[in-house]
This record gives sequence, structure tokens and C-alpha cells, in this order.
Amino acid sequence: MSESQQKKSKVITVDYPITAKGNVVDTYFGYQDADPYRWLEDDRSAETEAWVEKQNETTQTYLENIPYREEIAKVVRNLLDYERVSAPFTEGEYTYFYKNDGLQNQSLVYRSKAGGESTVFIDPNKFSDDGTVSLAGLSFSTDGSMAAYQTSTGGSDWRQVYVMNTETKELLSDTLINVKFSGLSWYKNEGIYYSSYDKPEGSELSQKTDQHKLYYHKIGNTQADDLKIYGHNEAEKHRYIGAQVSEDDRFLLVSAANSTSGNRAFLKDLSNPNAGWQTIIDTIDSDVSMLTNKDSNLYLVTNHNAPNSKIVVVDAKSPSVENWKDLIPQTENVLSPSAAGGYIFAEYMVDAISKVYQYNLEGKQLRAIELPGIGSAGFGGDKSGATTSYYTFSNYITPPSIYSLNIATGESTLFNKPASKFDGAAFVSKQVFYKSKDGTEVPMIITHHKDTELNGKNPTMLYGYGGFNVSLTPSFSSTAAAWLELGGVYAVPNIRGGGEYGKAWHKAGTQMQKQNVFDDFIAAADYLIENNYTSSDYLALRGGSNGGLLVGAVMTQRPELAKVALPAVGVLDMLRYHTFTAGAGWAYDYGTSEQSEEMYKYIKAYSPVHNVKSGVEYPATMITTADHDDRVVPAHSFKFAAVLQEFQDGYNPVLIRIETDAGHGAGTPISKTIEQYADIYGFVLYNMGVEKLTLR
Repeated sequence: MSESQQKKSKVITVDYPITAKGNVVDTYFGYQDADPYRWLEDDRSAETEAWVEKQNETTQTYLENIPYREEIAKVVRNLLDYERVSAPFTEGEYTYFYKNDGLQNQSLVYRSKAGGESTVFIDPNKFSDDGTVSLAGLSFSTDGSMAAYQTSTGGSDWRQVYVMNTETKELLSDTLINVKFSGLSWYKNEGIYYSSYDKPEGSELSQKTDQHKLYYHKIGNTQADDLKIYGHNEAEKHRYIGAQVSEDDRFLLVSAANSTSGNRAFLKDLSNPNAGWQTIIDTIDSDVSMLTNKDSNLYLVTNHNAPNSKIVVVDAKSPSVENWKDLIPQTENVLSPSAAGGYIFAEYMVDAISKVYQYNLEGKQLRAIELPGIGSAGFGGDKSGATTSYYTFSNYITPPSIYSLNIATGESTLFNKPASKFDGAAFVSKQVFYKSKDGTEVPMIITHHKDTELNGKNPTMLYGYGGFNVSLTPSFSSTAAAWLELGGVYAVPNIRGGGEYGKAWHKAGTQMQKQNVFDDFIAAADYLIENNYTSSDYLALRGGSNGGLLVGAVMTQRPELAKVALPAVGVLDMLRYHTFTAGAGWAYDYGTSEQSEEMYKYIKAYSPVHNVKSGVEYPATMITTADHDDRVVPAHSFKFAAVLQEFQDGYNPVLIRIETDAGHGAGTPISKTIEQYADIYGFVLYNMGVEKLTLR
């Protein structure tokens, strides 16, 4: 029995619901794989609904026995209860911004005219009584006289679009339904480009959707009359299609992709009614997007022959790749640029830390932008005529402050500093480097109270992602701050599969190299243990979505590594992930079980659902998912919970917490967030043997 188990005054016994087993068997390249819990994939069946209810009852019964859960909820609530304001942006005669007074379920959109009072423009809290319908996107017409906004119900990726007269705030008749994975790109004040899939005949939450289509909706028309723009050729499918209209309404750039990496790009000159499509790039080996334009010059961001990305310029009359000219060449650091006021702001990641430089449109570097410290700067860009732009700055102990930037001089001025109750000065956040299994050096930022003793007994949360070119740069989270105030250590490694070091770092964690991701995460845990930040009895592994796969794979490969595992909305059945919703688009990172015998064997070797063994004591596990998650369907979590409960040995509990009327995470009401983290942190600390909270 572990030290934390001996210390625990009371072991909460769990009476798991019995999960029926079926006899489904799949065959891959002559190999047979049983899938006894296949029936849990049917999210519309009464049997699945009954199973969810029983599991939630079991989980809540366990959590109700944790003595300090309400105390944790107070800490989380207190740290969320401060006014949060976004950077302002100008549309037409108004300046808009988002604001949350503190504990409002959804942030409101406010606006003001020059010198005038701010008034509410959109209040998403009025969309539903319980805050489960959220604002999921907002886009304005060229002159700002109209706005289109998306709503999401229960966190679903399926959206509705409403069009509003911004002066009167009257809704027009132009409601669009069944919109998914779409931006809203206005052409003048005349219409909107948007994307979606055909609504599936089966479950809209789990049925495969693999042909995205681009439409143009002319204001005043019905949706049935919308023009088909791209993606309607059955012989050539694309899973993700997006549209971008240039600020001057002259050019339409269409991006067409089959996976989450790489896209084709095509251009149309909207000023010429007879113009056809021109090809910018017709391969899917790299990413291309439009940063801005000046007259017929297009400024494109691409990683084509530039793994760390660069900016090229090309004339729209001949936009194909052979005519591109490097404007800001690739460097050793990853580039993420924005444009504002007729300038380019080149943000680079230097070991996951932001550095920003200002360039003119001729490619001349004008200056470095002096940032307020070491952390992450968020430059959202602005209109070409802007004289002032805004950016946010934060790190793990600094709530996001907003700075105004004088575009002509490059000088920053503090615009808004949030009145968070978190005392960042009492904590330290430092970057270390450690070696992974194959010798690769990986950075990690470790945050804790200044008085923390490195005695190996600190409750530690190791958070990771490791995929899809996503970079985990230092950013503030009130819920992570609550963990710090509860006496915890918070560690975030920048493991392979992410984008912190460009395309090469990403690819080093994909397909037949996916094990690198898990090895990097394991090595991070080993570093924390070896350097006495924590020990296995006080270590929790946490990650969501692709990070849920990370946790599931590591806990099945190294079950003794951590005391607690928290896979959230995870991709956990790797043999079948590509058969649900838009999952097939993730094959760039994962490959598929049908791709080849070699890939099938490789994927199965780490697939969490397929690597739970009998007679093994896995960490205390709380799987979290949501009934409306149509990104990573909850069946992944259901099946993983069922097999873990079947085979778990020893005292550690295996629970699944299934949020209702919620999705993959976006738009989650504040009230649900408080409940979630009270449950998660309570579960973690209790299973580490913490009997009484010690607040920092």
C-alpha cells in the first residue's frame, strides 16, 4: 500500500455499475480485435443513457464523501470572481469589447461611440436560462452596419447563425442552421461566406462528417437559395474548407484541407464579375493563409519550404507558388504574425516565450516591441487604417493585461489590468530543460509558491497536450491559479507533437513517431520526481482531447508513475477514432488502423482502450467528458471507463464524470466550471492522502 493510501483516514469504496459486454469483433489485416463495449457508441440508445446515469450517480456518491470539496469550490469561485475585459476592436462607428463581471456564465459584448458610455450589445446569458447556449463567433460587415453571430447549444460544434442590424439591434430573417467548423466572412454589406457539412442522417453528435462545403449567403435570401461556392464535387472531398475575404473586399481566398495540417489555396478577384479561380497552391503538404493585402499585393503566411513559417508577397494576377517572393524569411524560431495599421507584427516563439518585431510592408524590420515581461503576447491584428492596436500579455502567474500599442512609435501603454485576487508575486514560474528518452531536450515551465519546499511531497499537476501543432505558451488560468493556491505545483512541458519548434517538432510526434510524445511526458514526470518537486504518490497527470490520449497512453504504459490520472474528453479508442464526426481529419497526426498493417499494429500498441490489462493497479482515475461533445465523441471515454473498471486492481478508484448539456469545452458556463474543478481537485487531493487543505 502506498504512503498516501496509508495516510488516508478513509478509503471510499466504489460499487461500480455492471457494464454489459457484447460480442463485436473487428478484423484488421487478418487480426481480430474484440470490442465488447461497442454498444456504448450509440449515443441515442436508452441503454447508453441508463449507463450514463448510473455512472454519474456512482461518481457523485464518491465525490460527496470528499470533506473539502465545497472549500475548493470557494477557492475556484473566488479566483474567477473578477472583472475580465477583452481588447477593444472597432467596427463602423462603434468600439466593441467583451466583458464578464466575474461569475456571469457567459461574457457579454459591449460597445461605445467615441466619448460615450458603454452599453450592452449582446448578452449571451439571455440565450438560455442555464447558460448552456453560448456565443460562438461574431463577425461584422464592412461598414459595421450588420453583424452575424453564431450560437452553440450545449457546447456542440453544430451552430446557428443570426444576422443583426447593429444600429437597431433588430434580428433580420437571415437565420442559418446546421453550420459547423465555420468562420463568417462578410463581403461588403451584401452577404456572408460560411462552411458546413450536410446534416448526418444518424446521430448528429457522432455520425461521420467528411465533406465540408462552402456557401455564400446573400442578405435577404433564404438559406435554401445560398450559392454553392466550393466543395460540392463528390469526387473530391475536403474535410475542412474556409473562406477569407480581404479587408478591401477585393479578394476571396478559399482554403481546402483534408486534415488538420496542410491546405490547398485558391483565389478569386471579387472586383471582376467574370474572374475565375486562380491556384495559389494545389498541394496539401504545407499551410497557407492570407495575412493582408495592399492593392493587388497579397501577403501570405506559409510553412511551404519553411518549417518555422515565413511571410511571402505575390501579385494577385499570378499568385501561384513559383511567383512567391520572401518578405520575412524563415528564422530559427516559429513565426505567428498579425497585421495592423499597414504594418506587420511578427511574433516569434523563443523556447515557447513571445518575442515581437514590427515590419513595414516592404519587409524592413523597424523595431522590437518591448513586452512587459517573460510570457505570451497575443496580437490579434487590426484594420489597415488603425493608428492604435491592442495586445494581451500574460504568463502562469500574471492575469492577462491589455496594452495599447502606438503603431507609429511602437510604444506600449497599459490599457487594462484585471483586478484578480490572485497574488502572483507570491509565486514563482521558471523554465527548465530536461532530456527525453532519446536524448531530445524538452522545455518545461514549473510554477509554485515561493515557500514551497522541494521535499518530494508536493501535490503536482503535470499538464500536457503534444499534438496538432498546438503550442502551450505561458498563459494565466484562474482554475490553474486555484491549484497553486491549494498548495500545488503546476508543470507544463512543451512536448513533441506541438508547434513550439515548428513543423519538425510537430512531425516528430505524429504517426509512427507518436511514442515520442508519451516518452517526453514520462520524462517530464521523472524530472519532477528526481528533483524532489513531487513523488509518484503526489503526482497527477492531466490533459484534454489529444491530451486525454496522452494521459490514457502514459497511465497504461507506466501505471506506477502517478497517483492520479485525469484524461479529459480524450481520444482513447485509436482503432476507431476516424469513424466519428470529423475524426478522419486527424489522420495527419495519428494515421489510421486501416492505413496499413504496420500502422494498425503501432496504433494498437498505445491505444488506451486496448492496453488496459487485468491484475494491474492503475492510478486513481477520473475520466471527464460531456454528452454533447461532437468533436471527440464521449464513446471514447465510456469505453475506457468500462474497461478500466473491469480490470482495475487495488484500491484506486476509476470514475467517469459526464457533464450534461456540455460539449468539448468551449462555451462552458462559469457555474459548471466551478463545479468541475471542485470535483477534479477534490478527487486529486483526496487520493493523494491530503486530509486537510493548506491554502497559500
